[in-house]
Amino acid sequence: MRLFEFGDFLRRIYLRTRFGQLSPLRLLRVELKWDVAECDWLARSKCEWDTNRPSREREYNASLQTLRDALAVREFLFCTLPSAQSAIFRVYRQGLEGQFELVIAGTVRRGEQASRRIRSLAMKGKLCGLQFRMSESGLEALQAEDWQSKSVPKFLENAESQQTEEV
Repeated sequence: MRLFEFGDFLRRIYLRTRFGQLSPLRLLRVELKWDVAECDWLARSKCEWDTNRPSREREYNASLQTLRDALAVREFLFCTLPSAQSAIFRVYRQGLEGQFELVIAGTVRRGEQASRRIRSLAMKGKLCGLQFRMSESGLEALQAEDWQSKSVPKFLENAESQQTEEV
């Protein structure tokens, strides 16, 4: 039964990242161990509609979209995987030099949800268990002391080396 749930989640998330609400989010890794899911993805790039705006405003808008995506993936994951009680999220963005930077991380739990009265996306994310650093210009890369997982996962090292070879 859990295998069917996981397969259904993968099919649905693929469709949403390709054509739906989460388009063009790029999943890097999804894993389900007993009742804990792990999900890593690459944040969307800046919106084409913001090209005429100042770079600080474009960064901030992209950061808000990344937070919206994290909350949407959380809700979607718990809806489609009833056996998952918690999930570890890691959200990366592509830095200036092409390497991946961790911008959101955290462990979210099924029962933890922000009140509907809270309007701030940042506060909702924090109350759900996400860790990130938000400044006036948007999300900042998490430092080693900000998140317990200090190293870049092996699959990301391989992805970075493949990207530099392609360019």
